[in-house]
Amino acid sequence: MKKIPLLLIVVLFISGCTVIRSSNIDTLTNEIAIKDIKKSNTYRKGYKYYLPQGLRVKDKTDYNEVINYKSYQLYLYVDVVSYYNKKELVYETSIEPYFTKSLEYNGKKGYIEINLSDNEKYLIEIMYNYAKIEVIVEKDDINEVLTYSLSILNSIKYNDSVISNLLEEDVLSFSEEEFDIFSKSKNESKYLFYLEEYDKYNDKDDELRDNDLIK
Repeated sequence: MKKIPLLLIVVLFISGCTVIRSSNIDTLTNEIAIKDIKKSNTYRKGYKYYLPQGLRVKDKTDYNEVINYKSYQLYLYVDVVSYYNKKELVYETSIEPYFTKSLEYNGKKGYIEINLSDNEKYLIEIMYNYAKIEVIVEKDDINEVLTYSLSILNSIKYNDSVISNLLEEDVLSFSEEEFDIFSKSKNESKYLFYLEEYDKYNDKDDELRDNDLIK
């Protein structure tokens, strides 16, 4: 009798993945971006977000994070300064992208752009809710990784009072050389290059667990 519930769980999981994989990207992103994700389980200085099961934070430095999912690394950057100053987004699409879409739901704005990279994989670039995720994936995994990435960005909730205090203390003074969340990656992502170079020095911490992550 105990095998029946387990079998049902497996069937539901497989069918759910099948639906995501077979969904139209445009429809899929609409459904995720419009959701009101109230749950949070990951807490940072000035913001919090929901990290779906199956993903874990490998590393974090200030407002940059590396999130592992399967063999992929999602590079997250949260721009609390642009959020606080309500910087406006001006989105210009690249030439002939594999997929592109502007996003605007419930007061949150951004864009999705997917381009074929040099290694025959696909660079997913999502800017939404004053945060950005970039990840390079196989074509068959685009929908699945896109779903998780957009869910994370959509779930971010900012703490105005904490951010205000950080700004007053001059803690959030970013240099011009640092990553600009509003810039386009074009064909080569400087952000991905920077974090991949950084990651070479952290391979020994592959099993690192984030103490701030509450599961």
